Amino acid sequence: MNNTELFDALSLLAKEKGIEPDLLLEKIRAALVIAIKRDYPRSENINFDIDIAKGKFDVSIKKDIVEEVQDDANQITLEEAGKYSKRSKLGGTCTIKLNTRHFGRIAAQTAKQVIKQGIKEVERAQLVEQWGNLQNEAISANVVKVEPVSGNATLEINGSEVMLFKGDQIPDEEIYQGDIIKVYVSGVSANDRRPTLKISRTHKELVKRLFELEVPEIYDGVVEVMAVSREPGARSKMAVLSNDPNVDAVGSCIGPSRSRVSRICAELCGEKIDIITYSEDPKEFIKQALRPAEVIDVDIPDENVRACAVTVPDNQLSLAIGNKGQNAKLAARLTGFKIDIKPESGFFETE
Repeated sequence: MNNTELFDALSLLAKEKGIEPDLLLEKIRAALVIAIKRDYPRSENINFDIDIAKGKFDVSIKKDIVEEVQDDANQITLEEAGKYSKRSKLGGTCTIKLNTRHFGRIAAQTAKQVIKQGIKEVERAQLVEQWGNLQNEAISANVVKVEPVSGNATLEINGSEVMLFKGDQIPDEEIYQGDIIKVYVSGVSANDRRPTLKISRTHKELVKRLFELEVPEIYDGVVEVMAVSREPGARSKMAVLSNDPNVDAVGSCIGPSRSRVSRICAELCGEKIDIITYSEDPKEFIKQALRPAEVIDVDIPDENVRACAVTVPDNQLSLAIGNKGQNAKLAARLTGFKIDIKPESGFFETE
């Protein structure tokens, strides 16, 4: 291993990845310990002296100087120690420098893999530190480009490019270069390439965050979003609760002339949003969740089972179930109950 080549590569890597060289050195030390352990499996004292500024790179193992060797991996006689240093003495230690050129192919590969993994860990930690305040938030992003074949879009967020995959886009929406769209940041990716933000327009929390941005009463905590269920691009249901008897939770979210909810629906490509009043009473909550259908009765045999039978007027059966069962499914996800719907006449439909 050529020291000049090592430090040139190290400096280039640090600059390319935006990582402090000292952090890279920590990962290299860890990698070299593993590599050396492959060649010197029983050595207990491995030392490194790596200084980028001075271009210094020394690796060594230390052995105790004893009269009689019982552990040749960690002990050495005074006579042998004298070959490395004339100052050797019994009871002291002997430093034996290692030539990294002699590391085996497997050891070198091990070091390479650990360094690679270590760099990814550093990058991920930096990303979390840089964008940690964005996690679990809805943010605006500029569409830089859209791949014509895959449909994946590259967005610019805080000066960095982040991929919005087709599967995380609202079904059937058309995204174009130059668009400004809202995305939900769910975390940091853990893929094999450079870590990046995980963003989505299909996450149900995006609906909640958009209402927080649009409705001052939610932002201030006067109105709380208690639950959200969503079929991206089609329909969402959101249960809200007012902490002030003088404030209408549903009305606050809808806004004057439906202005607030309309802006959010437009952002979500026309997705319909049902806003209902949350209730601690499971029966009342389920009734509200099945809106706009009317509900005659809700029977919950055992709340621990989280299942119920709901009776609706005969002419409300299709509305309660919804197109392809959508209304019933969203109500079930919102409340956490399995919902069996039957008309007043007694014919059963199962969600």
